[in-house]
This record gives sequence, structure tokens and C-alpha cells, in this order.
Amino acid sequence: MSIRILITGGTFDKEYDMINGKLDFEETHVPEMLSLGRCTVDTEVRTLMMIDSLEMTDTEREVIALNCQKAEEDRILITHGTDTMPETAAYLAAKDLGKTIVLTGAMIPYKFGSSDGFFNLGSALAFLQTLPAGVYVVMNGRYYTWDNVRKNKKTGFFETIK
Repeated sequence: MSIRILITGGTFDKEYDMINGKLDFEETHVPEMLSLGRCTVDTEVRTLMMIDSLEMTDTEREVIALNCQKAEEDRILITHGTDTMPETAAYLAAKDLGKTIVLTGAMIPYKFGSSDGFFNLGSALAFLQTLPAGVYVVMNGRYYTWDNVRKNKKTGFFETIK
């Protein structure tokens, strides 16, 4: 079983730019994370974009959807910013691609050393291999269906709606 990993940015891949004093993107950390985690799952990593999810529009979501559709793999992991992850999940679900698609991200950048991203990546890979076709969000060791998830901005955790 091969898994396609699509990179879109988000806190997962942010780094601190000391010169400008802000969080920014350089390159994805996913290959390093897979290596450090001693991942033996066959993966193909592709960077689609490196943006904050608050800047994501349906134009970028369509790029993600087209890449999911064209992927040879039936199992796709998407790294994504947490602020609009449910919106992208809903967008992909509406495309009815007949594949297992998992979106995951992080609340703390991987490069900060205490990130939840490492754990979320591993959890997403595990859930991706066992869940049936559909679109899911995986955060903090749990999976949620695309239509029953939201980010609780007060607690910093994802939760079910119903």
C-alpha cells in the first residue's frame, strides 16, 4: 500500500524568521519527520503550496482536489493549517473522489521542538491505512469525519460537532 502525502503548509511547516520576527515557510519538514520516525510505509511526498490556511481559498482547494483525483494512490494524507482544515475537508468530500483522504496539521511548528505535528503525522498515517474511503481530519490521536469536526479555538483542540 502506497500513500501520497500532499503538503499545503500550515503551522506544521512554519519556521521563525529571526530577521523579520515572524513565522514563515522555507520547505516542508515531512521527509525529515518520516525519517526520524523510522517510517517504513511506502510514501510519495509532494509539496503543492506552502501557505497559512487562513489565506487558503477555493482556488487552492481545487488544486488540492485535482491532485487527489490524479494521484495513483487510493490513500492520501494532506498536511494543512488547522484554522480552515474542516472547510478543506468539506470541499474534498463534495468531490466524492472514492479515496481515503486524511488531513492533519499542528498547533505548534515542528521546528519549535515541542510540536504536536510529529504525533499527528504518525497518527494520520496509521488511521489512513485502516479507515474506509472518505474524508477525515486527524488530530491529537483521534479521527473525525469531515462533517463532524471543528477546531475549538478556546481549548486548541479539535472536537466533534454533534
